[in-house]
Amino acid sequence: MTTLTLGKAMNEGLRKALENDPKVLVMGEDVGKLGGVFRVTDGLQKDFGEERVIDTPLAESGIVGTAIGLALRGYRPIVEIQFDGFVFPAADQIITQLAKMRMRSLGALSLPVVIRIPCGGGIGAVEHHSESPEAYFTHTPGLRVVTCSNPVDAYTMIQQSVLSPDPVIFFEPKRRYWDKAEVDVESAPSDWTPLHQARIVHPGEHATLLAYGPSVKTCLEAAAADEGRSLEVIDLRSLSPLDIDTVVESVNRTGRCVVVHEAPVFNGFGAELAARITERCFYRLESPVLRVGGFSTPYPPSRNEDDYLPDLDRILDAVDRTFAW
Repeated sequence: MTTLTLGKAMNEGLRKALENDPKVLVMGEDVGKLGGVFRVTDGLQKDFGEERVIDTPLAESGIVGTAIGLALRGYRPIVEIQFDGFVFPAADQIITQLAKMRMRSLGALSLPVVIRIPCGGGIGAVEHHSESPEAYFTHTPGLRVVTCSNPVDAYTMIQQSVLSPDPVIFFEPKRRYWDKAEVDVESAPSDWTPLHQARIVHPGEHATLLAYGPSVKTCLEAAAADEGRSLEVIDLRSLSPLDIDTVVESVNRTGRCVVVHEAPVFNGFGAELAARITERCFYRLESPVLRVGGFSTPYPPSRNEDDYLPDLDRILDAVDRTFAW
């Protein structure tokens, strides 16, 4: 077991993927000599060369378009979008090409491309550097969308994503890059949690908290702070496909559910969760499914982000309201 930060675990997972398959490439803005803004790719170009760890121009559409061409020729590109708010220039390539190629070719072609996107706020960044754009991509059939919340999942899930025959959008919670945990870097893939399986990270009896990415740790803090009730916390890990069965089993037991994410609540991914849970758990719910998230405003200046992001008080207030019905 090795103590790693989430960022270093990502680095080790990428290193393993590069070692295991000579067709795996890493490409993006400043991923080579600099090692990425968050140093997630630090040292990879030095060890694997400039032909496999490629510094690209500042052109997201061109980066993803190039990755699509490489995938059609048998490579497995791992693309880094430097910040979440920079992915939108590449939206055309992702939504109209990457996501649709397999169906367009009636299954004859697949595009095993991984697009890594640091996501969320909490680091005091400027505009366009703290977005949560997951709902755009979960709404796009043909894409797999996953997100890690801890170093163990960062290490395993990036390797599993590289092996996927379908394109994967991989969200990395940037304010968790420095969180540490014990990681077994010698573990076998057969021992890893499947890529698209949710995990109960804190068992409970009275209410279920659903979260993913950066919000998982916040929900665990809320569960620890609520002394009067036993709160179950589920890390969804995969947003598309969604492991709804694990969620339904939990909510059927607890009878109450609060969904937490950093993205704005209106039309956010939590709306899909609330609808699915209401359909599947209607007769077991003791109160409506509630959502806690960002407000319907552009992400605020850094000095105001603590008021914008879901925190312990807002989560516990929602839990209180589920018991008030």
